[in-house]
Formats: sequence, structure tokens, C-alpha cells
Amino acid sequence: MRMLHTSDWHLGRSLHGVDLLDHQAAYLDHLVDVVRSEQVAVVVVAGDVYDRAIPPVEAVTLLSDALARLTEHATVVVTSGNHDSATRLGFGSALMRERVRLRTRVAELASPVVLPDDEGDVLVYGIPYLDPDFARASLADDGAAPLARSHEAVTAAAMRRIRADAAGRPAGSRTVVAAHAFVVGGLPSESERDIRVGGVDHVPAGVFDGVDYVALGHLHGPQRVGGSDGTVLRYSGSPLAYSFSEQHHAKSTVLVDLSGTGPVATELVPAPVPRRLADVTGTLDDLLGAAGEAHVDQWVRVTVTDAHRPQDLVRRVRHRFPHALVVQHRAADGGPRPSRATEVTGAHDPLDVAADFVHHVTGLAPAADELAVLRRAYEQVADVERSA
Repeated sequence: MRMLHTSDWHLGRSLHGVDLLDHQAAYLDHLVDVVRSEQVAVVVVAGDVYDRAIPPVEAVTLLSDALARLTEHATVVVTSGNHDSATRLGFGSALMRERVRLRTRVAELASPVVLPDDEGDVLVYGIPYLDPDFARASLADDGAAPLARSHEAVTAAAMRRIRADAAGRPAGSRTVVAAHAFVVGGLPSESERDIRVGGVDHVPAGVFDGVDYVALGHLHGPQRVGGSDGTVLRYSGSPLAYSFSEQHHAKSTVLVDLSGTGPVATELVPAPVPRRLADVTGTLDDLLGAAGEAHVDQWVRVTVTDAHRPQDLVRRVRHRFPHALVVQHRAADGGPRPSRATEVTGAHDPLDVAADFVHHVTGLAPAADELAVLRRAYEQVADVERSA
């Protein structure tokens, strides 16, 4: 059976103020073409379909259209990620019994989508993003205390349920698990939202042992992570670059062949690139000259290194580079540098950022009890955002 694994569409997201919806639509057109040309039987979308809990109407319309076209050729299994509202994304799931199968509820994670073929059943289990603060009670055994407050604990409990269900299925069934998590060994970029709870966000790869293929979402770079023999764990990555840290990613979708007799085979299908990202650094005269020629049609982050900030810098740079997203001055001789605040990205631990601010204001690092207050405040805000 042939499967297509994708994730982290982040429909509705912008890049430094640039609307990406048209480029996301072009990727979904590409996805439909791949499903048709490669005779794909099932498409697995491993979370972060939307960029935020309440997506714009245009993003909802785009998803609806994409699902309608994909299901003309394949079954589509969709799980929710940490950016999605599981409740909103899962609305109507009870009505979608045939070609669109939404897995957004913890109670359904051990109920697979069963896809028969000539070599036996393929079981596709969908694990929605598991917030430990909410899932640790619902995934605990009946009458038992809540699980430990960690991503590893709740994901391991989910996998125990999945293994128990799979053990009762016909011999020779192949198993696929779609999960939205940060698996140990994965390489993050700057555009994934922090998911730390209690300071821990990683899930060991061994938690997924015994599965044929694990379709991972959350990290935006396509990559394979370590697993036991016979278990393939892979991130498909996001279809578009959502930060300058992703400028060297080869964006792709994973084509997976699930043979009934041999190992799982994977192939990366390159995604269309609407406009490449690049860092451009040099003096203003150099960048306005030959040194900048190769980058005029790219999305660029321009760093001008003149000893003194040139007059009318932004206008002159944007005239040369119409798609410049960031323009900054940083003297090559070690002159004034941007403040730390301008360098903070989604890859930074919010608690480290808050601690740095306390140190900047008071001249002293926060004490242990102050760090505890900062952690509680951050996690309370994160809870509110996730439940919105």
C-alpha cells in the first residue's frame, strides 16, 4: 500500500508580514497531483494543519477544498497538532466516516483507520497532540493516579493502548502511527512553537517501538530519527519555510510503501518552492552592486555592515530587494549590535527569555522561587492559548 505523509501546513501563517496563503494553496495543488500520479491510497497529515486555534476563514476554505480534492483519490487521516484547536479541527468528525478520518480526541487514539489491501490490513492510528496537563489524567489507568507531567509519560501511555489494540488485529497487519511530538534526536528550527511543560518537551524514539512507520509532525525540517530495528520514524517537515533558519531545508513530502513482506520504503518528493530565503550581508554599496544581484527575487534578510548606519537605509535596500523581509544594520567593526529582544525567536525557551529580562532590569539573575513564578505564569498563559 502506498501512503503519503505530510504535516505542519500551518494554513493561515504569514512570514514577516507576508501572506503565504497563495503559496500554501500551490503546495496543496501539488499534493493532489502527487496523490493522483503516484496512486496513493492514504494521506496522513500529522498535525498543525492550521497555524492557530481560530484560523482565518480563508484558511478553513482552503482546507475544505483540499480535503474534497484529495478524497477523490485517497483516504485522508488528519490529526491535530499543538497549533490547532483539537475541538475545532475535529468538528464534524462523527459525520466523516469514509474518506476523511479525523483523529483529534484522546479517546479515539487506539481506534485505527483500517485499510485492507491484497497483502493484509494497514492500521493507521492517529495520536493528537498530547498536552501533558490535560492528557495525564485521561490516559492513566482506571483508578490510578495521573501520569507523570511529561510528554514522554503521556505518549508512552498512548502507545500502550495502541499496542494493545494492534495485538488483537489479524496477524500480518502493518501499523502506522501519526504523532505530533518532539522526538529525541530531531533537529528543530526557529519557527516551531515551544511545547515544554515542566521544562521537558522530548519523547524518546523507543516509545514507538513495534510500529512499522511513525509519521511525525512538529519539526519543520524533513528528517529521519533513530528507532529500533523494523520501526521507521520520520518527520515530513513543513511544506514551506516559515523562518530564515529553514532557508537550507529541502522541503518535501514522504512517499511511503508499506509492503506486506519487506521493510518500509520511503522516498522524499520535493515540494514546490515559491521563493527562496537567503541571508545577504555586506556594505550597502556592495549589496546595491554585483554582490546583491543573485538575491533580488528572493525573500531576504539584509544585514548592512557599514561602519555607520547609511542614510535612508530601509528605502534604499527595499528598492534593490523588493522582497526584503528584514533590514538591519550591524557594523562590521563590532559597533552597536541589535538588542537581545530583536534576536528572540520561537526556538528560544520563553523562561530563558523572561530570566534574561529580569537580569537586564535588576542586574541579578532570578532566584529559584522567582523562576517558579515565571514558569507558572508562562504555563497558565499557554494553557489559555491551547484551550481558546
